[in-house]
Amino acid sequence: MKKLAILGPGVVGGSCAEISAAGRRSARTERGGTAGAFVCAGAPRELPDRPYKDKAVTDFSVIEHDADVFLVIETIGGCGAALEYVRRALAAGKHVVTANKQLIAEHGTELLALAEGQRCKPLFEASVGGGIPVLHPLSQCLGANEIYEVRGILNGTTNFILTQMLERGQSYESALRDAQTRGYAEQDPTADVEGIDAGRKVCILADMMFGKKRRPVPRQHDRYFRHHGGGRRICRGSRDELRLLGRAVRQGQSLTVFVSPHFIAGTQPLAPVSGVLNAVEVLGSSVGAVLFSGPGAGGPATASAVLADVIDIVRNPGRSQPVSWSAEPATLLDPEELEASFFFRTKAPQRKPVNRRSVSVRWLPDAGAFHGGFTQKTTRRALRASGLALDAVWALVGIKTF
Repeated sequence: MKKLAILGPGVVGGSCAEISAAGRRSARTERGGTAGAFVCAGAPRELPDRPYKDKAVTDFSVIEHDADVFLVIETIGGCGAALEYVRRALAAGKHVVTANKQLIAEHGTELLALAEGQRCKPLFEASVGGGIPVLHPLSQCLGANEIYEVRGILNGTTNFILTQMLERGQSYESALRDAQTRGYAEQDPTADVEGIDAGRKVCILADMMFGKKRRPVPRQHDRYFRHHGGGRRICRGSRDELRLLGRAVRQGQSLTVFVSPHFIAGTQPLAPVSGVLNAVEVLGSSVGAVLFSGPGAGGPATASAVLADVIDIVRNPGRSQPVSWSAEPATLLDPEELEASFFFRTKAPQRKPVNRRSVSVRWLPDAGAFHGGFTQKTTRRALRASGLALDAVWALVGIKTF
């Protein structure tokens, strides 16, 4: 009988093993066999109460050289042991399914080429949206469209923290502690709150969207948690929302990719996405705007997307997977040159004159110590050269400024 191996007995790997052991979904091959047997890479002491602890092995070479293991699920995370084992699995001709966004963002091009040479498949639907199906719809269901832009709320931790700060009045420190207590944030939240996690995810989306490699992702976070107070005052009385977005925008033959806070009009599909939910909005030439929303993290939700990839491979073993990109580097446009309307804020006690040849400004009523306004369509570079003593600059989505 064919077997699959699960690397990593943690939250996601454990959920994959439990769902597989329970037989909630039978993945049948074209010949009618099943892929229900599995082995788990992890010490038995790490799985004291798990029903599958008797299937645990501690030496990856056992999996590597087992001809019955046709597919490896990697849920270790990071680019240390995970990268080594995935390389070895692909080199041995085994399919790989992973939820590891760092692995795919940093080494996806290499792993795709290695898999192609060995006639096997690496799939990674769960690496971007957790339980939200995004990559397959983007590459298959929307294949008749030219994709203009992909943008999304890609990190549940930061979205939860912002929701607590803006809607419940919590401080950043209090909201972070709340997120950690609930298990939404790691003890070291740097990758989340600095936009690193969202940057890896939008990097994968950009590679998929343009079919070419792009690295790295600029993070224009402007220490946005420190600035939430003025944003909350400006949002008060309106339906506009402040969200951290990852964006990949097609500009002619170039691509702009970045992570930054945005003010979103209340009428936009992304505006009501709050708490730990994630959402990805795709703008296509024929379909218009399409939204994918749901739980972006968590063991069962992420395992749902991981096992969907497994089922796809089992049911379609010979099919070429369109979830890929070439090693050719994309032509990139600096996010500083992206044309958009912006919200800006300054703590200057007096409003300095603006170079109107570079940017047009509509000032908003003062909010305590904060002074801010909206611009017409311009670039960040032009706004920074306008003479304003800028404290924060956030792009707008769907908000009419004049």
